[in-house]
Amino acid sequence: ESELELFKVDLQCWANNPAHHTEEMNNERLLVRRGQPFFVALQCTGSTPQPPERCINLILHLGKEVVKVSDMRANQSQWWFHKQEAQSELFLTVYSPADAPVGLYSMTVVLLNAEGHIQERIHAGSFYLLFNPWCKADSVYFPDEGQLQEYILNENGLLYQGSWDQIRPLPWNFGQFEKDVVDICFEILDNSPAALKNPEVDTANRADPVYVSRTVTAMVNSNDDRGVVSGRWDGEYSDGVPPTRWTGSVPILRSWSSGGAQRVRYGQCWVFSGVACTVLRCLGIPTRCVTNFSSAHDTDGNLTVDYCYNEQLENVSAGKKDMIWNFHCWVESWMSRDDLLEGYDGWQVLDPTPQERSDGVFCCGPCPVKAIKEGEVEVKYDTAFVFSEVNADLACWIIHEDGQRTQASLHHGTVGRNISTKSVYGEQREDITSLYKYPEGSNMEREMYEKAGRRVSERNGGSGQLELSIKHVQAVHGTDFDVVVEVQNKGSQDTPAKLTITSNAVTYNSLHLGECQRQSASLTVPAQKVHKEVLRLLYDHYGACLSEHRLIRVTALLQTSSDHDSILQEVNIPLAVPELDVKVVGVPVVSHKLTTYITFTNPLPITLRGGLFTVEGPGLTAAKEIPDIGPGQIVSVKFSFKPARAGLRKLLVDFDADRLKDVKGSATVIVRKK
Repeated sequence: ESELELFKVDLQCWANNPAHHTEEMNNERLLVRRGQPFFVALQCTGSTPQPPERCINLILHLGKEVVKVSDMRANQSQWWFHKQEAQSELFLTVYSPADAPVGLYSMTVVLLNAEGHIQERIHAGSFYLLFNPWCKADSVYFPDEGQLQEYILNENGLLYQGSWDQIRPLPWNFGQFEKDVVDICFEILDNSPAALKNPEVDTANRADPVYVSRTVTAMVNSNDDRGVVSGRWDGEYSDGVPPTRWTGSVPILRSWSSGGAQRVRYGQCWVFSGVACTVLRCLGIPTRCVTNFSSAHDTDGNLTVDYCYNEQLENVSAGKKDMIWNFHCWVESWMSRDDLLEGYDGWQVLDPTPQERSDGVFCCGPCPVKAIKEGEVEVKYDTAFVFSEVNADLACWIIHEDGQRTQASLHHGTVGRNISTKSVYGEQREDITSLYKYPEGSNMEREMYEKAGRRVSERNGGSGQLELSIKHVQAVHGTDFDVVVEVQNKGSQDTPAKLTITSNAVTYNSLHLGECQRQSASLTVPAQKVHKEVLRLLYDHYGACLSEHRLIRVTALLQTSSDHDSILQEVNIPLAVPELDVKVVGVPVVSHKLTTYITFTNPLPITLRGGLFTVEGPGLTAAKEIPDIGPGQIVSVKFSFKPARAGLRKLLVDFDADRLKDVKGSATVIVRKK
């Protein structure tokens, strides 16, 4: 082998990365997508041009896998290159197969003499190969290129929270092209149990988006492995970050990586889905965040969630894990399912929140949305579980003192409502419920239920004379407000009844944190008339036991004197708080200083202690403490930052204190190049 370097290698990042839609990630490193050619230039350093009899090969290393690349094209599933000479340069157009494993490849250029012996070996550096939704032959190919602007390239998004009838958008910074995020995404795959146990097999499997996306759902939660985020729902977050404080994925991913794959505390469902969306978009799999409102968690798999109460309206479902979450977030990723029969390509549900084990591990999916809609609950992965999240019945039972139980209500339509994702056309919400289920009450719905093994059960008992409903205005946190319970008598006789109303502070996933108020009344409802009972909810009663999600569940039970006849209704009331006011001052130019002013008004009639503002934005993650903020007091804080990249950027702010959490604000800046 000659000591003399005959040429230099130029990976042409400036031309390749924009062509492969990766220039936002980095322009100093080569990042390319599979199934699409990229260019490498070899510049001769000697005075003589290359003699034509010289033969060039490329050697690629991916883990222990070695790929030899020549200028002979054998078939589509092989790497090859095309060579062009120009003056003292040699241009190689390198073709990768559309089903090559994704990962970090290192490349060596090998020069052979006429006899085929190695004359020179030059290390050409390394490059990332990613999935390619722009390439028809890739299994993540997405037919509508315009929508990839959202599902691959948009670094900001909206997650949806609240309740089905009061939906609240939460801005989230995915940041999949921020510095080092692509390295962290592959570090996550490298830390999976399969990769640690058998790296060669894992490397080969990384050609398959079904395998990669399933690995991501298992690795985003830290339940079985060296996963990223630790879930916690009990309100005790003092040894970590409260789940509501996060405004984006990048600080979480960096914290996990810099801590040596130590789990980050704490997350709840929207945090898991936001982080998973970042990783999947970064790897090149089209992905969107989805929220299912009134999401069932049906642990015994009978497609009914049972709530049990005693006659005093105290929840006695103890030990039963069945519950209905106010909302639940997961992601959908787009891919073809070559592992299944035809007809299941397209959007797949992936749920990184640790709820149930699947094949022994806390992961869920990919599960075809089409299979959920058709009730094909045998289709892998985890379709039966997701089907029940959007389709279970809610049955409420009263356990009487004599031990008998009667059904007080059965709701068909309360689970799986207003399934939501951010529109590709802007900041509005897109309702995708019709992708998951047929219209309520339609023949198709009935057929699908039967296929899934769910009988459309009818509610037993109940005279049908009395009807119960609960009404409330938009409730504002810190104020007293009324909830009106209406009892309508549709019959022709006056009917005596007992009405019990309770209000409880709950978390978004239905954990009871304590009763706020209750009242009961014995009443006679005149025939064909409506009786109204008003429960005034006082801040003095609900303020101390409210969760960070600011949710009050009002439950009303109506019992008539006839034997064990009862009706139950329930509503979840999210309490509104004013948004933070965020103003940006200065001309937004790359590397120039900008100042942001954040103003907060304490809406509560008490002093807030331990106030903390956290800001996440372009080239900025920072926090400021404000010890005490009196009732109605206005405070303003100032942050300065220098945006590192041009384009549309979001500044996201969170405020937390001892008695008020999850107050958000945001500002959009369009950053120009210098």
